Amino acid sequence: MKNIAIIPARGGSKRLPGKNIKNLNGLPLIAHSILYAKKNLDIIDEIYVTTDDLDIKKIAIKYGAKVIDRPQNLSQDLEPTVTALAHVLLSIDYEVDTVILLQPTNPLRPEKLLSEAYELFEKEKYTSLFTVTRNYQKFGKILKNQFLPFNYEVGQRSQDLEPIFFENGLLYITKSELILNNSIISKSAFPYIVEHSFAEIDIDTIEDFEYAEYIINKTNAN
Repeated sequence: MKNIAIIPARGGSKRLPGKNIKNLNGLPLIAHSILYAKKNLDIIDEIYVTTDDLDIKKIAIKYGAKVIDRPQNLSQDLEPTVTALAHVLLSIDYEVDTVILLQPTNPLRPEKLLSEAYELFEKEKYTSLFTVTRNYQKFGKILKNQFLPFNYEVGQRSQDLEPIFFENGLLYITKSELILNNSIISKSAFPYIVEHSFAEIDIDTIEDFEYAEYIINKTNAN
């Protein structure tokens, strides 16, 4: 059985129209994830883009991915990513062992992230793994016009906060049977910690895009 990378890329972005083909550091946004997958062909057997958009399809093919045409009923705003992944699995004519999900809106990843995460995934025989990053912000709730601290005591230093992590979207590794059962992250999924500036990038707005360009320039300068 094979391992495949799937890059889901709809054409109907509302907050940043055309974002998946918008140039980031000289490359269409989606190309960054395709090229990252191509650098890991010792792990990935095939690279697929699932899309409903002709321009995305053309760019995906240009950069070396195979394309699965996503039907409109799986391309709506509220449609979960897992249905697009399952559609890919049901559209190809061979059995897949593991799916590596690479979201195009998280275009920058540490070079060895996939190889190191996959090695752990295989060694520990996980059914799913996803990347997380520690958050150092002070959260709270507002109830009846009163702010109630959630993860800290008033006056507490941020570096002394109880560790809270967020799902950063950089990488998901999941067994295919889990996806076909309508899940990407299982209850026993391993949270793989990534402490890197790339983990702060998730592109949905023009401001996100500009921040990604800033991080690329800063990384290249260093």
